[in-house]
Amino acid sequence: MTEIPLILHVAPRSGNCHKVELFLSILGVPYRTATHDYTPADLKSQAFRAKNPRGQVPVLEIGDNVIWDSQAILVYLARAHGGEGWLPSDAAAMAEVMQWLALSANEHLFGLAQVRIMRRYRHGNEPLVLTVLERALALAARGLETMERRLARAPWLALDRPTIAEMACFTYPALHREAEIDLAPYPATRAWLGRVRALPGFKTMEGID
Repeated sequence: MTEIPLILHVAPRSGNCHKVELFLSILGVPYRTATHDYTPADLKSQAFRAKNPRGQVPVLEIGDNVIWDSQAILVYLARAHGGEGWLPSDAAAMAEVMQWLALSANEHLFGLAQVRIMRRYRHGNEPLVLTVLERALALAARGLETMERRLARAPWLALDRPTIAEMACFTYPALHREAEIDLAPYPATRAWLGRVRALPGFKTMEGID
């Protein structure tokens, strides 16, 4: 039977896209990329919105099936290619994993990722909106503190092994320098970043040291 090729729609330097590429690389699943830019003529076009009505990347195409959102794609890949290891079917263990995907989609996305965007990609001397930055910094700190409490007593976020919790939560803490956030107060999280980087098949991106 012919294997259905995977097509991953990405944009340059997207942390959410990196999460999916990292997992695909660790799984050893072949795929090809379709690269987009952030212009309205591309991601907001009718052609792309037919794939993802939200006009965002990543998007994964598997033949006629289309999956959007990095968290949903991680779940799909875990069940389709990773077996019980990356996303167990046991209710309690699955919930342990999924709560970290929720942190990734909230504290990381609206905290770490937002701070990174505001500090790295603002135009020229455009001033930062301090109230927005302060809110994002508070969310970033809450997410990192939550991770630190867990990782101070366990090597991995959810279970006794790496799961898609690691894939979901790795990229934005690893890009902390671009967000100008010091990870010195989070030694367990720094050690965990090193363990993820040591996983076979690890794939990096620009900005991750």
